[in-house]
Amino acid sequence: MKVLVINCGSSSLKFQLIDSQSEKCLAKGLCERIGIDGSMITYAPEGGDKEKTLTPMSDHTEAIRLVLEALTNPATGVVKNLDEIGAVGHRVVHGGEKFAESVIIDEEVLAAIRECSDLAPLHNPANLIGIDACRKLMPSTPMAAVFDTAFHQTMPEEAYMYGLPYEYYQKYKIRRYGFHGTSHSYVSKRAAEVLGKSYEDLKIIVCHLGNGASVSAVKNGRCVDTSMGLTPLEGLIMGTRSGDIDPAIIEFLAHKEGKDIDQIMNVLNKKSGVLGLSDNLSSDFRDLEDGYHAGNVHAVRTLKTFCYRVAKYVGAYTAAMNGVDVICFTAGVGENAGIVRTFVCEYLGYLGVELDQEANGRRGEDIVISTPDSRTTVMVIPTNEELAIARETVRLL
Repeated sequence: MKVLVINCGSSSLKFQLIDSQSEKCLAKGLCERIGIDGSMITYAPEGGDKEKTLTPMSDHTEAIRLVLEALTNPATGVVKNLDEIGAVGHRVVHGGEKFAESVIIDEEVLAAIRECSDLAPLHNPANLIGIDACRKLMPSTPMAAVFDTAFHQTMPEEAYMYGLPYEYYQKYKIRRYGFHGTSHSYVSKRAAEVLGKSYEDLKIIVCHLGNGASVSAVKNGRCVDTSMGLTPLEGLIMGTRSGDIDPAIIEFLAHKEGKDIDQIMNVLNKKSGVLGLSDNLSSDFRDLEDGYHAGNVHAVRTLKTFCYRVAKYVGAYTAAMNGVDVICFTAGVGENAGIVRTFVCEYLGYLGVELDQEANGRRGEDIVISTPDSRTTVMVIPTNEELAIARETVRLL
């Protein structure tokens, strides 16, 4: 079966067509600036050249139509007609407490996703737009919703509840949900597979480190804690997000700066993290690494602080699981920034972690980067959320 994977943002749409038997990506691409001047589609068939085309896209339906035209183009397409696409898998950010696993999309599911939109007002409406667009153009093709939050629904109550009046949980479902669940699920399962060990017998910590970053604790095949909360703002310091802070800082800054709550939240989401901490040097860890080696004090401070926060969460989740067998690094920073892995692991001597620096310098592969003598195994596992969504879609069908 060929599965089209769709990841819809408010003005963008990423896609991949995956052969579920070989698990190869047949084609992938990106629609940018949907509904904005200068919209463009990037399309790359397997083994072919990347094509970039400036073309008007008034809405997501038009973007999906262009994607389907690219996939069926007689010259560069990878399928003869849409009948070859057996299913569509959609990434949906927030499933609330309603969805503990992926589901086939029907009217009842769509209504439930809409109900969760107040928990993810920037993401769920965009995801729904993509689903609606696909249903218009491919009405007979089955579609699945794969939720970022579903993997974390196995957390126990003591891990997901906040120290707030219980009525807020009852009325508004304010609790920890966690995100990046598709990545955490894929990486933890893949680590067990690479090691040739039973997933259900391992205690695994996954460090998904990218512009958005989160850590999860996976015990015996179930997520028992994760660093992001009601929203993706909680937890680690990220590209532009602050991560954990004293909540009183919000009131303090509002008074000092004369800002309202929306302005302060904009600072916490878009002007903080490594961007703010580095005095606006960059939110890109490649720039920060270059700055670190050049002796830039802002880059040094920022990298050290980021890695310290990651190491603290690793320690907390080791305690939560009463031990850890495997620590995995994944996503853009986790997979590519050897310096970040080195700095984090310098704090983990109590776990008997010893890095193999030659292995730590390699990229783009599933690899153990700890030495054979290391008491805790440390790995790099490149994430593949699109493949995970395709697998979930096939499983449901």
